Amino acid sequence: MTRNEFESELRRLLREHGERTGNQRCVECTGCELCIDSSFCNASRSLLRCHYCVDCERCADSTHCRGSRELFGCHHCVGCVACRSSSYLVRSTDCDGCSYCFGCVGLLRKDFHVLNRPYQRSEYFALVTRLSRELGSG
Repeated sequence: MTRNEFESELRRLLREHGERTGNQRCVECTGCELCIDSSFCNASRSLLRCHYCVDCERCADSTHCRGSRELFGCHHCVGCVACRSSSYLVRSTDCDGCSYCFGCVGLLRKDFHVLNRPYQRSEYFALVTRLSRELGSG
């Protein structure tokens, strides 16, 4: 194989891959593209083994997430980006192993934080309820 043959074939493969939109082995997904082994998702793209996710992109092993992208192993996250192994995050980015964080960035194994500041559980829920209402996300 020559360099030109290699380059030509690689371009062809990339073009064909970019034109593909079908899902594989998904159950009851609607409006999704390029998803694999996912179920009950809606309006999402490039999900892998995700369930009940809506308007998400490039997520894997996540459930019940909305409006998020690049999540791995996350559950009930909303408006999040690049988080891993986390649950109940809202508008958070690059958090790992966290739960109940709102507007946090770059946290590792933290719970009940707002804008990277810790709160007692009861304070957290009161503040998040008020913020959600004011921000229109509640």
